[in-house]
Amino acid sequence: MAQVIWTEPALQELDEIADYISLDNPTAAKKLVQKIFGRVDQLIQHPKSGKSVEELQVSVYRKIVVSPCKIFYREDEDQNIVYVIHVIRDGQLLHIDILTSR
Repeated sequence: MAQVIWTEPALQELDEIADYISLDNPTAAKKLVQKIFGRVDQLIQHPKSGKSVEELQVSVYRKIVVSPCKIFYREDEDQNIVYVIHVIRDGQLLHIDILTSR
């Protein structure tokens, strides 16, 4: 079993996405956040369940998709920790330098 740790930037990004959605539909925003946390919690048992990041040819980073969001993470197998490092909206472009700087 792995421990999941959310980085502060990832939490801020998720909060910004939820705030934007809640302008029109607060209930949908709350459900999305719950769904994302539920899906990320599955990484405790299955840290390799996410897909590799196509934009990076060789990478330690993986992603899971909870529409309309992509959640990027990396696993530290030695310490048995999964770090959630980046959350973006589905249509948003991934800036690779953001992943490699965290």
